[in-house]
Amino acid sequence: MIELVLGGVRSGKSHYAESVVKQFPAPWVYLATGRAWDAEMQERITRHQADRGEGWRTVEEPLELADALVAAGEAPVLVDCLTLWLTNLLMEGRDISVAKKQLLDVLSCRKALTVLVGNEVGLGIVPENALARRFRDEAGWLHQAIASQAQKVVLSVAGIPCVIKNVSGAAGD
Repeated sequence: MIELVLGGVRSGKSHYAESVVKQFPAPWVYLATGRAWDAEMQERITRHQADRGEGWRTVEEPLELADALVAAGEAPVLVDCLTLWLTNLLMEGRDISVAKKQLLDVLSCRKALTVLVGNEVGLGIVPENALARRFRDEAGWLHQAIASQAQKVVLSVAGIPCVIKNVSGAAGD
């Protein structure tokens, strides 16, 4: 079961995604892709960790997301977030198409619940620089590819999860 949760910043997507995973017995795996580039980001990461509470095993993996999903085995997994992972890949000069294919291949084989969170960045203005435009385009293509495999896709708006795709048997039905 794959569920993709998209939304803007502070839209409630991570909170919703955690509630979906918590419907299954613990322990749960939280695959964190963010990097603490500065003190403010470290504070965000620390706050997120404290807010999660008991039952979570946090795995910090900024680049090798497919390998981390394989290593999670049959545990329910929350990936937070795809757009930070994409940022890391771009900043490291990684081949996005290879990393995306590896992720999609692993997702197609996983039997356990996998909830993936991503920032919906395609609703705003066209960025002024090439890197930002590439990021926006790559994020859109990544989300489309995962959405095509997902049984459920949710768009979180102002703390309200809006289901936009739901194939019978999805978590939370």
